[in-house]
Amino acid sequence: MTELATTSDDGASALRPPGWTAIPRAVWPVVVGVVLAYCLQELVVPNTPTFSSVIAFAGINILLAVSLNLVNGFAGQFSIGHAGFMAVGGYFGASIVYYGSYAIYGDFNFHGGYLSYLGSARSTPSMPLLGGELLFLAGCILGGLLSVAAGYLVGLPSLRLRGDYLAIVTLGFGEIVRVLLEGTPSQISPYGTLSSVDQVIVDKSSFFGLLHRVGGPQAFNGLPTYASHFWIYVWVAIVLAVAVRVKYSGYGRSLLSIREDLVAARSIGVDVTKYNVRAFMLSAFFAGIAGVLTALYVGQIKAGDLGFSRSFEIIIMVVLGGLGSISGAFMAAILLTFLPEVLRDPPRIYDPTVLAVIAVLALIAAVRARHRWRVLGLIVGVCLAYELARWGADVSGRKLSDFRMIIYAAVLVLLMILRPQGLLGVHEIWEVWPLNKLPFLRRPLRSSSTATAGAVALQEKR
Repeated sequence: MTELATTSDDGASALRPPGWTAIPRAVWPVVVGVVLAYCLQELVVPNTPTFSSVIAFAGINILLAVSLNLVNGFAGQFSIGHAGFMAVGGYFGASIVYYGSYAIYGDFNFHGGYLSYLGSARSTPSMPLLGGELLFLAGCILGGLLSVAAGYLVGLPSLRLRGDYLAIVTLGFGEIVRVLLEGTPSQISPYGTLSSVDQVIVDKSSFFGLLHRVGGPQAFNGLPTYASHFWIYVWVAIVLAVAVRVKYSGYGRSLLSIREDLVAARSIGVDVTKYNVRAFMLSAFFAGIAGVLTALYVGQIKAGDLGFSRSFEIIIMVVLGGLGSISGAFMAAILLTFLPEVLRDPPRIYDPTVLAVIAVLALIAAVRARHRWRVLGLIVGVCLAYELARWGADVSGRKLSDFRMIIYAAVLVLLMILRPQGLLGVHEIWEVWPLNKLPFLRRPLRSSSTATAGAVALQEKR
């Protein structure tokens, strides 16, 4: 038996790729993401000024949805305190950048290069990177690490719970964070110039003594806006690369096995609490970074905006995309960010862009839908109902945009009725025909484990 085990281990070692090959496989998606983020900032955003902020918030929502998917999708936990981690990281990272800027440069203004430039500085920077970016990146990392610490403190005792009990604990955590932040002292110089009272406080306090002065319920204002589209989508590339690597690793397979059958996972030696806490900490790290990006894109962060309603928005994105699907969460975050803005001025059916979207949906239904004629009929019915609603609004002297939130909610209800398992279920976009025929997209399918295949089979069976 010993010889057989040794031989088996040697054979597995021989088939396993060398360890150094993991570095280029992990780095190239991030490099591609950096190039795409640069193209987005330099080519797309200047030509779409109307949707500039929507594109930025779509990136932040992708970061939040994909990170929450690590816990709610992969591990099968039900956390509804994601906005709490976002608040912890966001406030801490923003205070590092704000008071760090004063400690280094003597003011609270923007000191970055043109990669971070959002038009808020007095003159356009000539260099791509300056010292302000280093301060900004330090704020992101430190904010994320403090969220990790919060995730560990919350996760270690509470992840022995499951389902509703865990949801209540995480909801309580988010509310505690919000109340504590709203009870913080007044901000130093919210309008960028030090008053005589502020100057006295600064002189008597150390740098770390200032970090908790973040404005209380009046929000933390006047932050330097370093979080450009480039940096937001660089972090999106990083979280996507990390999520994909996790999903197709042994660690990800263990998480999926915990989600599908907790007792079976324990019976084969999976340390459920350890794996869950790690997933919780990884998810909290990216939530904290999303908080920093939000604060330093808007120039403000307010604890009242990061309550349980914000957590539910992120959960809706994860559920709509499909629990366990990274690309599904990505698509749902984009859809739910753009949809309310598009409905402010609802396009007509015969608009070329809308016709193209309807044609693509009809083509997908004709090729892939099980009851294709029902789905095609549903698409036609929805289009007719949409135009009738527009006609009714015109006749009554109102605008269809007045009902945009009703339409938004109706779209969500319709999508969940048609796709209760989410847009992609537990699949990824590269596993859908015909993309799975492309040679450079086949590898994730081959590396899918038995646990992943079992999870897909169980999901389809349901």
